[in-house]
Amino acid sequence: MIETERLILRRWREDDRPAFHAICADPQVMDWLGGVLTPGEADLRLARVEETFDRLGYGRFCVERRADGRVLGWCGVMPAHESQPIAGTPEIGWRLIPEAWGQGYATEAAAAVLADAFHRLGLPEVWAYTSPHNLKSQAVMTRLGLTRREDLDFENPNVPAEDPFRPAWVWVATP
Repeated sequence: MIETERLILRRWREDDRPAFHAICADPQVMDWLGGVLTPGEADLRLARVEETFDRLGYGRFCVERRADGRVLGWCGVMPAHESQPIAGTPEIGWRLIPEAWGQGYATEAAAAVLADAFHRLGLPEVWAYTSPHNLKSQAVMTRLGLTRREDLDFENPNVPAEDPFRPAWVWVATP
């Protein structure tokens, strides 16, 4: 568990599953993330998160607002999915409900996750990637101090060749 001034980042509990399903089914949230997921698809993602926590000691934390206990989304480091050219690389990611956007929660959660990755886990670097069109995530990456690494950019094989979201821009954080 990680605590910040406004957030608690913790492992997912069974009673969080409806909130996780709702987040994964929200078209606004999932617009940059390949589209909405069915409950079954969301459960597979959550199972991967939990398996990664068990195996490596890190994963995508549930982001809970301290003031009222509301689940706002998730944030954490995971090995990049095996379908990606950067498979296995520690990659930070976040997704928050629209009501939490624009309030600094993504930056607050991600900064705490990066500190944990470098201090507790001893990771030498953490990558992030996004579409050239996802300016909000790029702004978070900039606020976090990540370095844009054009030499590491790749084409996302999970996106059709003609899709404008196929290019993946890479950013890297180091301690």
